[in-house]
Amino acid sequence: MKIAVLASGRGSNFESIAKAVKSGKISGEIAVLIVDRKNIGAIEKAEKLGVNWIYVDPYGYSSREDYDRKIVSILKHLQVDLVCLAGYMRIVSEVFIESFLNKIMNIHPALLPSFPGLKPHEKAIKYGVKVTGVTVHFVDNGIDTGSIIVQAVVPISPQDTSSSLSQKVLELEHRIYPQAVKWFVDGRIEIKGRSVIVKNANYSTLPIVPALEDF
Repeated sequence: MKIAVLASGRGSNFESIAKAVKSGKISGEIAVLIVDRKNIGAIEKAEKLGVNWIYVDPYGYSSREDYDRKIVSILKHLQVDLVCLAGYMRIVSEVFIESFLNKIMNIHPALLPSFPGLKPHEKAIKYGVKVTGVTVHFVDNGIDTGSIIVQAVVPISPQDTSSSLSQKVLELEHRIYPQAVKWFVDGRIEIKGRSVIVKNANYSTLPIVPALEDF
């Protein structure tokens, strides 16, 4: 199965997925990394891992839809089966979503549906919640509103800042994103309405539901 990753920044989640593929934990291949910015960490990581990368300049297109049509054309040409957004800072259009319906994953550093969008760590601390976490979900036409695949919980201490909380959450991001990708590649994900069911998974273990098996 062919996987594409779209990134806009340092590429740490891209790296976690790519390393899981390279080690054989995920039975697939990274067909391409697509970036919308130059000189970012994701490109450097791709080159170190031997992953082909492509820069597509968003300013070269008159609309978000036209830009996404270009991305989709690349993905179709490479016969990509799954698209992973990993720190990708662009909202994908309906053109993109319809082309890869239920085949686009995103990771968000909060327990959705709480604190969608930007600055989720600041929002969580300001609101005073006692736990936050990370969510891997399918992408739909809303902002962080797609069907949830897996979530992990992180406690918030009174001493936490946005920076310290971000680091705690990031450690779990690097575990649950490759796991979600593996479940998809292995054909274990079933979608029923808004619910995502992972076949033969253990749903009784917290803080990660369903429990991680390989990461």
